[in-house]
Amino acid sequence: MENNTDTYKTILKPSEEVLFKDKNSKFFGYAFPVHNEDHVKNHIENLKKQHHQARHWCYAYQIGTENIAYRANDDGEPNNSAGMPIYGQIQSFEVTNILIVVVRYFGGVKLGVGGLINAYKTGAQLALEASNIVTKTIDINFLIKFEYELMNKVMRVIKEKNINITNQKLELDCEITISTRKRDAKEIFEIFDSIYKVSIKTLEN
Repeated sequence: MENNTDTYKTILKPSEEVLFKDKNSKFFGYAFPVHNEDHVKNHIENLKKQHHQARHWCYAYQIGTENIAYRANDDGEPNNSAGMPIYGQIQSFEVTNILIVVVRYFGGVKLGVGGLINAYKTGAQLALEASNIVTKTIDINFLIKFEYELMNKVMRVIKEKNINITNQKLELDCEITISTRKRDAKEIFEIFDSIYKVSIKTLEN
């Protein structure tokens, strides 16, 4: 299995504010890490407060690694002249769990659809270039349950396979939550599944 099938690119913190100007119109670009639609709403509301005199707050986002959710919003600009050019840059940089907003102050001169597409695309591109893009692994989480006397057996596998423990409850009945790369998940599952009296199940992310 190739390595690149269980990795994705994203940003961990917001970009610097970027500015693109065209014929007196100003386009401020921002990129934010997001994991759900509430994050998206919060960032847009904050930008509307920050730029309350702007004309348009156009944006696109993409959330997810395997089940992708995305949206592109023109916010009053001509159809597909803003949201889709922004979304095109998300695709071109191959990033996910990201929101890009381009805020426009109208400068009195119309740019035409071609000019708008270029301006929103450039605003998004500059925001992405100003972001620190990182590669992360797609991880699968498992819950392992076993009785205390099996502790050494379970821990030996965890140590040998260098598995990340994210949570543990070690009592008479033990529960350990582990996280493993997607490409190793099947092998790890089978190892624990084959140990007598150890139960393992996949957790929803």
